[in-house]
Amino acid sequence: MVELRKLDRGDAALYQEIRLEALEGHLESFGARLEDESSKALDEVGQRLDRSAVFGVFDGDVLAGVAGWYAMPGAKQAHRGALWGMYVRPGHRHRGIGKMLVDQVIDDATGTVEQMHLSVVVGNTAAMGLYKSTGFTSYGVEPHAAKIGDTYVDEVLMVRPLP
Repeated sequence: MVELRKLDRGDAALYQEIRLEALEGHLESFGARLEDESSKALDEVGQRLDRSAVFGVFDGDVLAGVAGWYAMPGAKQAHRGALWGMYVRPGHRHRGIGKMLVDQVIDDATGTVEQMHLSVVVGNTAAMGLYKSTGFTSYGVEPHAAKIGDTYVDEVLMVRPLP
């Protein structure tokens, strides 16, 4: 039995664990650096969760997947949201957890923003398929969106209008 819910400060240790796992295994897919995230104290992680919209799917006591969103800052961008930090642990993939998380982000953001944006690394066909199946469409590619060491990563930009 899986449970989907908003994460809070009480989930800080579990969230930090899955966040670090995501960065260790897929550094190219996230804007954060492993060094920065691993140095954060649990209290800081808890504060971040309390002031953010971050959702988790639990499979029993295991935090199987996470995703968050935020409204873009500034009056001219406030109609736009950004989905971020999406990750499902390998042993829990292909069970609908990713779709549950995206659907929850969309549901939570509806009424607050008019459209949701995200970026996904070029070549990540599984993520692209998930996002397309939940109503996102691509509108471009940002070349050299990130640089890890001497390697550049291109990202597909996607958007979904909200009801």
